[in-house]
Amino acid sequence: MNVLIIEDESLSANRLESLVGKYDPKIRVMAKLSSVRESIQWLTDAGNTRPDLIFMDLHLEDDLAFKIIEELKLTIPIIFTTAYSEYTLKAFKANGIDYLLKPVDKAELTAAIDKFVALHAKAAATPAPDFAALMAMYQSGNEEGYKERFLASAGPKLFSIRTSEIAYFTIEQKATFLRTFDGQHLAMDYSLDKLAQMLDPKEFFRINRSLIIALNSIRSIYTVSAGRLKLELTPAAAQEVFVSGDRMADFKQWLGK
Repeated sequence: MNVLIIEDESLSANRLESLVGKYDPKIRVMAKLSSVRESIQWLTDAGNTRPDLIFMDLHLEDDLAFKIIEELKLTIPIIFTTAYSEYTLKAFKANGIDYLLKPVDKAELTAAIDKFVALHAKAAATPAPDFAALMAMYQSGNEEGYKERFLASAGPKLFSIRTSEIAYFTIEQKATFLRTFDGQHLAMDYSLDKLAQMLDPKEFFRINRSLIIALNSIRSIYTVSAGRLKLELTPAAAQEVFVSGDRMADFKQWLGK
């Protein structure tokens, strides 16, 4: 069996590849792709063998994965991998598409592939998903489409962290980390630019180039020289935290909402 992994979190993609290999070492992961653009290019390249099954994350680094389905009118069976709400997932299930909730569980992966194998034995291809229906169900389950949990790591250990547990995201030595309210300091794949698109702007704000904070993480705000704002966060940050000048007005407006 040939499978394609479309996933923009390398931790998730590598974990999924490992679990697929444990399910059946004969399964060939043809490629791991991270964007809509890259996926469309790969799938339209005549030199690439058509995959039997695609594992596809909902949110990719440049757009929703539905755009791949819509543009290519895909008939290849798809198992979605997602970190979004159970309500939304039930909508996908009702539409006859399976899903895996991140972090992917081995038993659930096994059941999903078993389901695909059973269905594939009955038909050479599945009907193209109803893109409009998928989008409508997705939006009804999570209207704004904001991320509800993130996969992060500390060494070889992986963690599934709910967004509500995160106090802030930081850039440290060119790598991205999250800090939870209970003090966990974990690495992750996303850039702050990408995170800013995935987080609810009512709850999170990027105060400077290296820090996105949760509203509930703010313990104190001080006015310092030249009208600059200094923040004390919970848990305490490793360095002093200031709101950059070009973000000051937007930050004050955000606080007043």
